[in-house]
Order: sequence, then C-alpha cells, then structure tokens
Amino acid sequence: MAVDTESLIASIEYKSNMRNIWRSPIVPFIILATIMTGLYVVYENRTKWQHIEESLNNLINLASEQHELINQLYILNAQTSNSKELVNNNGPIIFAITPTFKRPSQKAELTRLAQTFLHIKNFHWIIVEDSNERTKLVTNFLSESGLIYHHLNVATPRNFKLKKSDPHWKKPRGIAQRNAALTWIRKNYNATTNGVVYFADDDNTYSVKLFKEMEKIKVIGVWPVGLVGGLMVERPICDNETNKVTGFNAAWKPERIFPIDMAGFALNLKVVIEKKDAMFSYAAPNGYHETTLLEQMVTRDQLEPLADCCTKVYVWHTRTEPPTLRDEQQLIKKGLKSDANIEV
Repeated sequence: MAVDTESLIASIEYKSNMRNIWRSPIVPFIILATIMTGLYVVYENRTKWQHIEESLNNLINLASEQHELINQLYILNAQTSNSKELVNNNGPIIFAITPTFKRPSQKAELTRLAQTFLHIKNFHWIIVEDSNERTKLVTNFLSESGLIYHHLNVATPRNFKLKKSDPHWKKPRGIAQRNAALTWIRKNYNATTNGVVYFADDDNTYSVKLFKEMEKIKVIGVWPVGLVGGLMVERPICDNETNKVTGFNAAWKPERIFPIDMAGFALNLKVVIEKKDAMFSYAAPNGYHETTLLEQMVTRDQLEPLADCCTKVYVWHTRTEPPTLRDEQQLIKKGLKSDANIEV
C-alpha cells in the first residue's frame, strides 16, 4: 500500500503543535477567563431578573392601591353624582358606628345592615373591627358595598374578651371599638359640621325610617327599641302635650339615669365634639355603658322623643342565633373545610 509521506509528516506535526498549545502556561488563564466570563453573564442575568421581579411586585402593589383608590372615588361619585337622591345638602351626615368581630355570621350581619344603609341620605359608615389588623373579609366587603365608609380596627384587651362558653352579657363588647370611632370623628370633624352620631351594632335590624327621624336631632334623640331588655319593646315614655320624655318603661335596672339600649339614641355631632372627653368605660358596671356615656354628655331634660313621640318601633335587637356547625367541625378534624376557597 502506498503511503503519502508528506501528509503523514503534516499530521504528526499538527498533533505535536496541538499538544504544545495545551501545554502552554497561558491556557489555564484562558480557561479561567472563559469560566469567569460565563459566571458574570449568569450573574448579570440573575440580577436583571431580580430587578424585574422587584419592579413587577412594586407594580402589583401600586395597582392594588390604585384599585382601592379608584373604587373609593367610584363610590363617592355614585353617592354624589349618579345617586343625587341619596344626598341632602341641608340634612346632617349620619355617622353610624358599628363594632364587629370575626364569627361565622359576620358577613351575613354586615350585608343585612349595608342593604338598609344604601338607602340612607348623607350616610357615613364607620366600621371598627375587634382585631389587631383589618381583615380581608371586611376590607373586601366594604370596598364592594357602595357606601361611604371608614375602616378602623382595635383589639379588645384580653382580660375583657368573652370566652366561647361565656354568655354574651358577662363582659362588655365594643367598648374599645366605639371609643376608637369617637376619637376618629373628633380628629376629622369639628362642631361646624352638620352631623349625627349613632351606634349601629351589627346584630340589630334597622328601618330606613329611623334615619329619617335622626335628621331632626338638635342635641339627643331617643326612640323605642324592639325585642330588648326582656320586653317586646323598651321605650321612653313621652308626654304628647309637651313632647317631653317623662320616664322609661325599662324592666332591667330601671334606676339607671338613662335606662336605654345602645340602639335607642343618637347624638348631634356638635355634642360629641364639645364633650371631647366623653368615652365608654370598662369600669362601668355591666349594662351601664349607655348611661355612663350619656351622663357625661347630656341631661334627661334634653332628651328629644322621636318616632311619633316614641310610639313607633324602627329598630329591633334581633341578634342572629349562632349557627350549629357540628358537621363542619368533623370536616376540620379531617383537614377539610366546606368553605375552602370560598368566602361565606
């Protein structure tokens, strides 16, 4: 077989040269430089994506804030422009203070109230959660309610919290929450504002007629409350001729100066502003929280009987019965929930 001597020599020389190149002291530096360049490119890309991720998160947060602001502007526009029938330029702002706490029926209770409040002119709802932070449920509920509102939260001191086995009357509820609302009102409004302050608990049922009556209040208005105090109706006794309150029909602790339920009165905003130190107190005996507050603000001869001289009932202390959830508890023990991924 013939052999191409020149080609063989050339091949041998090429291989020899390649071996010499790899043995060169500069090769490791070239390899190291290549690796470092690759690592730098990877680092730069990773940093770039981190910046992009941070920017996206910032945009998401900004969009969320803008969505809430736009929603509030939409609500305000609906109240002032598209729903002019709900605005009375000569009437007072009705500030309704509602303490609320987490429980299975919470959203149902608030929905019942909101459906009534949507029909009230110049209405401003102040909801105060008994919580260390504002919950997603109430936040979402209010944003979709169509109402003008302010959302606050303050937790009840631990030693005043009811245990599950405690009867509802054992410890006062809503003290810290109502006080937080009063403080907010006093910081944001003054005595020149035409307004009325009402304590609208979330376990009551309200007629729109009640809020129409509130527009007449000069100092403090009072009216009957149904299904409270162990009676079908607890009410002030009104003299038809003088239109003055002469007494009360309260069966429970009738010796109280103001034997009246929280739902049975409202105050002119001017009184709330001027009596700036008047607050609810945990030191008050159980059942005396209403009278303790009112004694700091008004006298009995200032009571203005409304609702046709206290002969009409426009608010009821209905108090929803806690639902029985035995089967739900069995599901929870199995690591399941009937309301998984759904808000009730």
